[in-house]
Amino acid sequence: MSRKVVEIAGKSLALSNLDKDLYPAYGFTKAQILEYYRRMARFILPHLQDRALTLKRYPEGVDQDFFFEKRCPVHHPAWVKTAQVRLEHKEPMTVCLANDLPTLMWVANLAALELHVPLARVASPETPDAMVFDLDPTEPAGILDCARVALILRDLLSPLGLVGYVKTSGQKGLHVYVPLNREETSFVDTKKFSKAVAEIMQKNYPDLVTAKMAKENRQGRVFINWEQNDHAKTMVCVYSLRARKEPMVSFPLAWRELENFITVGRESEAHPAISLQVIHSEAVRRVEKQGDLFREVLETRQKLPHL
Repeated sequence: MSRKVVEIAGKSLALSNLDKDLYPAYGFTKAQILEYYRRMARFILPHLQDRALTLKRYPEGVDQDFFFEKRCPVHHPAWVKTAQVRLEHKEPMTVCLANDLPTLMWVANLAALELHVPLARVASPETPDAMVFDLDPTEPAGILDCARVALILRDLLSPLGLVGYVKTSGQKGLHVYVPLNREETSFVDTKKFSKAVAEIMQKNYPDLVTAKMAKENRQGRVFINWEQNDHAKTMVCVYSLRARKEPMVSFPLAWRELENFITVGRESEAHPAISLQVIHSEAVRRVEKQGDLFREVLETRQKLPHL
C-alpha cells in the first residue's frame, strides 16, 4: 500500500493508496484525483464553504460498491472544521465542513469522489442561497432535451426579473440555479415557486416536460425535480467529480453553449455526437483560464416574486 505524509497549508496529512485506479475503465488514480481537487480548490471551496458536506465514497473504484457518509467520520483530523446539524425528528449530527485545502485533500483521500452539499449553510439551515431546477431526462429523452428545457426555463424566469445559471450534473442532466442570497428567503418559498414553474412548463410542454416524480410519467420526458428545494436535500457541488466510467465533472455552462448545442442537434438527423459533458482535464483548463464560472450564484441577490 503506497502511503505518503505531506504538509498542506501547515497541516500534516497521510495520503494512502495513491496508485489505486479508481476509474479503471479510464485510468485515473487516487493521486490524479487528489491533484484534480488541489488544482480546483480555489474554485470549488467557496461553493463548499460552511455547508454540511455529504461524501459519496468509492473505496474500490467507480465500478464497485459505494456509500454515502453524512456524518463526519469519527477519525477526522482535529483541524477539520465541523458543525452540528439537526434533521427532522432526529438527533443532532456532526458534519464536516470543507472550508480549506487540507480538508478538501483529506476528503479526496477517503475516495470521496463526489461532494454533495445542501442549498443552505449550517448557520442558516432554513435559508436557501439559491433555488434549483434539477433537470433529469428519461430515455429516449436526453441531454439535448434538457438543454431545450433549460432555455425555456431561462426565458420564463427572465420577465420575472430572475437570472439563472446552468451547470451539467456531470451525468445525464442539467441543473439550473437561481441565486437569491437573501435572509428572508425560505425553503417553503423556493419549493412553492419551483413547483409552480415546473407545473406550468408541464402544462405547456406536455411531450417534453413532467413535474411528476412517478416513473411512469417520466418516459421520454425531462423531469423537473422541484423537490430538491428542501433543507434535507443535497446537490452535487459544482466542480465535483462524478463516479462515471470517465471522470466527468459537474461544470458550469454559458447559455450560448446550450443554444449552440441545440442548433447542432437540429441540423443533424440524429442526436449530435458532441456532448455538453466536461471531463476533468477540460474543467481544469477552463477555470484556470476563465476563473470561477459559477461565482455569480454566490454573489447575485434576487427576490422571488409573489405567486
